[in-house]
Amino acid sequence: MKRNKKILVKKYNGKYEPFSEFKLERSLKRVGSSPKVAKEIVKSIKVGLRDGTRTSQIHDQALNLLSQKRAPLSARYNLKQALLALGPSGHTFENFIGEFLKAKGYSVELRQMVMGKCVMHEVDVVARKGQEHVLVEAKFHNHPGFKTDIKTALYVKARFDDIVKSKLRKPHFHKAILITNTKFTQDAIAYAECEGLELIGWNYPAKGSLQEIIETSGLLPVTSLSSLSLVQQRDLLKNGFVLCHDLVNNPMSMKIINATNLQENIILDEASKVCKIK
Repeated sequence: MKRNKKILVKKYNGKYEPFSEFKLERSLKRVGSSPKVAKEIVKSIKVGLRDGTRTSQIHDQALNLLSQKRAPLSARYNLKQALLALGPSGHTFENFIGEFLKAKGYSVELRQMVMGKCVMHEVDVVARKGQEHVLVEAKFHNHPGFKTDIKTALYVKARFDDIVKSKLRKPHFHKAILITNTKFTQDAIAYAECEGLELIGWNYPAKGSLQEIIETSGLLPVTSLSSLSLVQQRDLLKNGFVLCHDLVNNPMSMKIINATNLQENIILDEASKVCKIK
């Protein structure tokens, strides 16, 4: 008896891999979907699969089915795309990381000029909590297939070392963190582990990745809300409203986007559910 042929799907980077029901089901349950709903969605998607189906198409279909069953979950399932939507410039991602760290109890300064032993450096985020002072480099990519490579890890470590050696900087930074919205190359990871540079990427490290931190904290960006148009998302970001809970905590933000009473109720309801959902 012949075994069922494996369906090959096309990833963001152009490579092919066998379709995995397990991975798709796991990604759905990760954002809070019940096992029953996750299995139903996987079954529905599998029916229409063909060799060469793009993983982005599978994602979009799963997102659509999930939004029909439980809309707040779809915001979490679409988190990677929501982070990409913070572009095209990296400044908005820096703002997001800054707001994220504030919510974690840090005081934050963005895009600071800091003198090193040899030269001046622009630091994306300077974060402080108690006696801990952290240098944060926020590396944003517009495409999910791009990876942060060893060159970035090298210059972050070199920048940190130059600043630490400066006699002008008091108090000194205790550590440097490189944060990206996508993935790291293996060389970047190996170098960082060897040199003591902390990395936080979409799925790295296994415990404490950017995806896991955002999902467990509920600190999702406003770009994850389906009730907001792209123009409304841009207007909110320009005015400093980066996180969903910013809208919940400040309903006056709705005046920026000229939302009607009905639109305001829909947007704030979704934002509230996205922030609090477990």
